Amino acid sequence: MSKPKQKKRRWPLVLLMLVILMSLGYFFWKKFQGPEGESVIISKAEKRTIHETVSASGRIFPQTEVKISSDVSGEVVSLYVSEGDSVLAGQLLVKIDPDAYVSAVERGRATVNNAKAQLSISKSQIESSIAQKEQIFAQLSNAKRIHDRNKTLHNDGVISDVELEQSQSNLESLEANLKASEASIRSANQSAEGAAFNVKSAEATLKELRTNLSRTTISAPASGIISSLSIEQGERVVGTAQMAGTEIMRISNLDVMEVQVDVSENDIVKLSLSDSVDIDVDAYIDQVFKGTITEIANSASNLTGNAAAVINSDQVTNFVVKILIEPKSYKNLITKENKYPFRPGMSASVDIFTNIAENVIAVPIQSVTARAQNPESVNAEFKELIFVMDTDTAKSILIETGIQDDEFIEIKNGISVDQEVISGPYSAVSKILEDGVKIKRKEEDEGAKGKG
Repeated sequence: MSKPKQKKRRWPLVLLMLVILMSLGYFFWKKFQGPEGESVIISKAEKRTIHETVSASGRIFPQTEVKISSDVSGEVVSLYVSEGDSVLAGQLLVKIDPDAYVSAVERGRATVNNAKAQLSISKSQIESSIAQKEQIFAQLSNAKRIHDRNKTLHNDGVISDVELEQSQSNLESLEANLKASEASIRSANQSAEGAAFNVKSAEATLKELRTNLSRTTISAPASGIISSLSIEQGERVVGTAQMAGTEIMRISNLDVMEVQVDVSENDIVKLSLSDSVDIDVDAYIDQVFKGTITEIANSASNLTGNAAAVINSDQVTNFVVKILIEPKSYKNLITKENKYPFRPGMSASVDIFTNIAENVIAVPIQSVTARAQNPESVNAEFKELIFVMDTDTAKSILIETGIQDDEFIEIKNGISVDQEVISGPYSAVSKILEDGVKIKRKEEDEGAKGKG
């Protein structure tokens, strides 16, 4: 009875020994089998439509925004609006204390009246000088007749030499008075001209003072929404005619919004007015909005300060591009409670479609690599190529590429539709693969793991 029991106990040991022997056999078979080759991912060249894009980020702003500043200084005595209010062009917004400006206008008016009085006095002096001249001229005419008669009487011996000399002296004196009178008239005319200039100057000053008084009340220059309010009633504002004063508020037209983005100098040359744009707004994650380019800056946004410092700077050169958001693309967001879904300052990112290639041969971007044609040369030339699977080895093919999007790149020549190309892993395509290197096709599950 004991022998059958012993046989039963041996069976597990025999099975265990068989498993160990099979495992060792598989290990040595794999060890001495030799290398299997580099595992690669295979993709097909297909006909596709490729949209070349330029990506950028920026912020949303109203296309029309008016900054309202004060031209005069003083205390804000009345504030008629709040942030978010809708206003119409010409609507009263702010009133600044006008008392000092009223007094200035009154002083200016008095100065004008005084200048006009001086002008009247100058004109009276002219009239007086003219009358005096006419009187002297009459006396001079009479003196000439008397002197002419005296000369005849003197020749006839009726009057003496002394009497003739007296009439001659009187004539010369009146002639001198006439010249003095004419000089007085000229002087009076010049005084009148100066008084007239003083009147014009005083009137101009009064006009300026009245303008300053009118500026103590600020009205809306355009219709829109008060998007920013920087003051409170009772605060003081500073204003000058030569430079911008205290910013009081901003009026924005929130019906028409735009995205302003910075685009690098390498990409700005690709853009054109009216290029279509996809817009992602951080506040609306699940929706893509449409837009078009309306303005491309001609000067870099960071070219400020000393020119030499800018030229020698290593910073990236960017240009501002303005993109109009098409209202129909966010029509679904407009409600009675929320008429303006976009607010100034919201963050946004854009994809600008700069070029399109329809029905072209394309492969995954990672399929294309660049290799030196003569690595030993100092000036080695790099050319673009892809690798294909030739039985169980890699084979390179020189190609010419076109435009690309985020996933695919256009192949202008070198391969045909449905031709299989090696598209991964990236490390293999970019560094490891060479002509004749042994490769093997990655299994689907292995490839999926590699992608993950």
